[in-house]
Amino acid sequence: MEELFRPVSYSRTTISELMIPAYANFGGKIHGGLLLSLMDKVAYACASKHCSGYCVTVSIEGVEFLQPVEVGEMVTMFASVNYVGNSSMLVGIKVIAENFQTGDIKHTNTSYFTMVHKGDDNKPKRVPALILESKEDIRRFLEAIKRKELRKSYQHELDNVKTSLLVEIESEIAKLSNERCKIALP
Repeated sequence: MEELFRPVSYSRTTISELMIPAYANFGGKIHGGLLLSLMDKVAYACASKHCSGYCVTVSIEGVEFLQPVEVGEMVTMFASVNYVGNSSMLVGIKVIAENFQTGDIKHTNTSYFTMVHKGDDNKPKRVPALILESKEDIRRFLEAIKRKELRKSYQHELDNVKTSLLVEIESEIAKLSNERCKIALP
């Protein structure tokens, strides 16, 4: 069977939503959870379009709220498939908020959602390969490969730290003297 390819532009997805008072937290800013839900929605739409099927979110990377979103602002989320594996896709999402009264536009978040295509049997299903149409597409694809390498390296390093801390916990306890914690061992 011949490999199916789709261009990045095929599944690029944009979702905009006006932020209403019901979306605000007690501080008057838009709930981060609501924004995450909208990001998940645009990631799903983008990934599902790319593979013409059902997808699930398996991880989210880079959730850092750079600026608060206010009631009355229009939030727009731009999503594109930056990388594909066998059954997974990395969807990059850029979030901006626009204040209609002032004309200000601010970048509030960039996140990366790993989505997996699922077949009718609920098992991972192969996704179409990606046609990179611009230098920006190529940069994003290469950056995704680097993110994957760094994530593996980070996990390996963290596993090593956990192992060594279990062995050296007595000598490491002294490092906690300047931290905001209290040890209460039995």
